[in-house]
Amino acid sequence: MGRNPKEEKFFQGLLQEVIDFFELNDYRSYSLNQIHKAFAIRDRKTKEIYGDVLNRLASEGRLIRQEDGNFRFDNESFVVEGRVDHVNSRFAFIVVEGEGKDIWVATADLNNAKDGDRVRVQARKPSEKKKNDRPEGEVIEVIERGSSDVVGVIQVTPHYAFLIPDSKKIYEDIYVPRTEVMGANHLDKVIVEVTRWGSPGKKAEGRVIKVLGKAGENETEMHSILAEFGLPYEFPAEVENMAASINPTIPKEEIKKRRDMRKVLSFTIDPIDAKDFDDALSYEVLKNGNLEIGVHIADVSHYVKPGSLLDLEAYKRATSVYLVDRVVPMLPEKLSNGLCSLRPNEDKLTFSAVFEFDPNGVIVKEWFGRTVIHSDRRFAYEQAQELIEHTGEVTDSLEPVIKSLNQLAHKLRDARFAHGSVNFETAEVRFELDEDGKPIAVHPRVRKDAHKLIEEYMLLANKRVATYVHELKKTDPRNTMVYRVHEAPDPEKLQVFSTFAKKFGYQVTTEPKHVSKSFNALMESIEGKGEEHVLQSLAVRTMSKARYSTDAIGHFGLAFPFYSHFTSPIRRYPDVMTHRLLQHYLDGGASPERAPLEIQCKHSSDREKLASDAERASIKYKQVEYMSLHEPQIFDGIITGVTEFGLFVEIGDTSCEGLVRMVDLNDDFYDLDKDNYRIVGKSNGRVFTFGDAVKVKVRDTNLAKRTIDLEMVGMRGAGAYANNRSRKRDMPRGARSSKVIPRGKRRR
Repeated sequence: MGRNPKEEKFFQGLLQEVIDFFELNDYRSYSLNQIHKAFAIRDRKTKEIYGDVLNRLASEGRLIRQEDGNFRFDNESFVVEGRVDHVNSRFAFIVVEGEGKDIWVATADLNNAKDGDRVRVQARKPSEKKKNDRPEGEVIEVIERGSSDVVGVIQVTPHYAFLIPDSKKIYEDIYVPRTEVMGANHLDKVIVEVTRWGSPGKKAEGRVIKVLGKAGENETEMHSILAEFGLPYEFPAEVENMAASINPTIPKEEIKKRRDMRKVLSFTIDPIDAKDFDDALSYEVLKNGNLEIGVHIADVSHYVKPGSLLDLEAYKRATSVYLVDRVVPMLPEKLSNGLCSLRPNEDKLTFSAVFEFDPNGVIVKEWFGRTVIHSDRRFAYEQAQELIEHTGEVTDSLEPVIKSLNQLAHKLRDARFAHGSVNFETAEVRFELDEDGKPIAVHPRVRKDAHKLIEEYMLLANKRVATYVHELKKTDPRNTMVYRVHEAPDPEKLQVFSTFAKKFGYQVTTEPKHVSKSFNALMESIEGKGEEHVLQSLAVRTMSKARYSTDAIGHFGLAFPFYSHFTSPIRRYPDVMTHRLLQHYLDGGASPERAPLEIQCKHSSDREKLASDAERASIKYKQVEYMSLHEPQIFDGIITGVTEFGLFVEIGDTSCEGLVRMVDLNDDFYDLDKDNYRIVGKSNGRVFTFGDAVKVKVRDTNLAKRTIDLEMVGMRGAGAYANNRSRKRDMPRGARSSKVIPRGKRRR
C-alpha cells in the first residue's frame, strides 16, 4: 500500500536522518535494535518504519547489510547529480561537473533516463584493484528531462507512425499516433514532442509539432541539425522589428563623445565570403618613429542595450552558429551585416584597443575606449596573403603596411610561444557546394600568414583588455570581469597521451612546467608525417575545454594569466559583456556583483558547446553526403581508432572518418589488444594498429545517422588486402581519435 504525499515526505526525511547518522559513525556497524536506541524509538509502529528505512537504504546500496545482520555505512558508494551522455546502446556516462571522472552506467540501469537528462545516480568508487577505472553506478531518479523535442524521420502507416531519431544517442523509436502526424508524409523529416516517456516494455510516445520537409534535401537537413541541438534559425518578429527601427545615421553628438580615428588608415581582413566584419586594423607611423596599431571592434553594445528585446535574444542565443552552407547569426541581419559590420567606405562606431610599438615590437603605450573609424579597404585573406608573398615592384600602396604588420605579428607570435603558448594547428576543411547544396569537392583549409596576422592582433587585444581590467584595482577582490579561461590538462589524460606518443617514438613530458614546451616540440616533430593528424587530434582531446568565467584562472593554451573575449561581439555574447564592463570601468564604475555574471558565463559556455556540436554535425553530414557520391572509389586512409567492434579510418584530405567493422574483416577472426591499441588476427597474426596507412572504399553511408561504413581494400604501399594475410607488424601505435573540425574563426 502506497504512502500519501505527507507520509512520503516524512519517510524521505527519515532516510536522510538515518544515512547522516551512519555517515557520521562510519567506523562501526549497527543492529536494528541499536538504531532504535540511538533514535530513542519505543513504539512498535515507529520501529517498523525505521526497519523499512534501513531495508530501503540497504536495497539502494547506501548501507551495507553484513552477514551478522548489522548495517554499516558504505564508504565506497556515493550519490551525485549529473547529465546523461548515452554514448552507445549498451552504456552511458553520467557527466558530473567538478568530478574527475564520469560515471559508467549500463543502459539497463538508466531507469529510462535519456541522453541529456539530468539525473541522480548511485555510484561506487572503483576498487583498489581497478584504481584507474571509472566509478560505476545506476540512475535512481530522473531530475529533469533534457529536451522533449526529438528530430528524425517519420515512418507513416495507415494506423500509426514511428519516429526514427536522427540523434546517434537515442536508440529507440518513438511511437506517434496516426492522428498526431500533423500532415507529415512517409519519410519526412519532422520534430516530435515527447508526450510520454518510455518505460519497461513501452516505447516513448509523441506528436509531430513541425514538419521540416523531405529527408535528404539540403534545406531540410540543415534545419533538422539546428532543431536537433535546440538552436533557432529565425528571429521572432518583434526582435526583427526592433532591429529595423534603429536609425542608421550616426549623430554628431555621438561622434563628439568618441576618439575620432576616421582619418587614420584602417582596413579589414576576413574570409572571402564573409558578410559581417566585426574587426578592423588601423596603422599609423608616429612622429617619434613608433608604430600605432589599433584593433577596432564593432560597438555592438551601443545598439544593443541591456534588457532590450535585442539583448534578451542575443543572450538566449549567446553565439552565432556556423554551418557548412550558412551562418545563423546571434544578431538580426540589420545589425550583423549592416550597422555593426565594419564595411569599407562607411563611418562606423567601434570599441578600440590602440597600441604604440617601439621599433623592437615592444608596447610602450596602450589606450582603450570608444571610437569612430572609416575603413579604407576590405581584404580577403587571399588578397592580403598575395601582398605578403609579393616580391616584385610594389603596385599596391598598402603592400608595405601589410608586410610591416606581418613582421610585427611574427614577433608577437614568437614571444607568445617563448612564454609557453601551445602551438596547435587543428585540421579544417572547406566544401564546394552546387546550387542544391550538394558537396562537389572537399578541400583542406590552409592557414597562412594573413590568417595568423589577424589572429595575433586579436589575441593581443583580448589579453591586454583583460589585464587592464584586472590591474585597474590593485586590491582583492579585483574588478569583476568576464574571462576566457583554460585549465591545464588533466594529469591522468596527459599520462595516457604521453604513453601513446611513445609508441610512435616521441617523448611528451608530464611535468606541469614543461608541458607546453614539450607539446610544441612534438607538433614540430610530426609536421608533414603520416601520424601528424592522429597525434594532433589526440593532443587536442587531451587539453581541457576553454570556457567563460569570472574567475581569473588564466588560459593554459595561450599561456596568458588574463584573457577575455573582446574582438567578436557580433557573434559572441561574452564579448558584448566584456565591452559593457570595460566601459563601466573606464567611466569609473564600481565592480558589479559576480554571481549574475557567472550565470551568464555558464550559459554562454553551454550555448557555445551546442553551436560547436551543430557545426560539427553539419560538417559530418556533408562529409557523409560527399562520400555517398563516391562509393566505387578507392581512398587512401589512416587508422585513427581501434575498438572491439572495428577500425576507424580517416580518409586523406577530406578528413572524412568511417568505420571498418570487425565482422567485415573476413580473412580471419581478430582480437582487440587494448593495451597496445591494435587488433591481431588469431590465425594469420595480421596486425592492424593505430596510425597504419590503409586503402579503403565506401561500403555504405547513412545520412540520417551521419555514419560511413568502409571496406578494407589493402595496406597503402602493399599489395591487395586479400593477398597480404600473412603480413605481420609488431609496432603498436595508438588509441582512438575522433576528428574534430572547427570552423574558420577558431575558438581560443
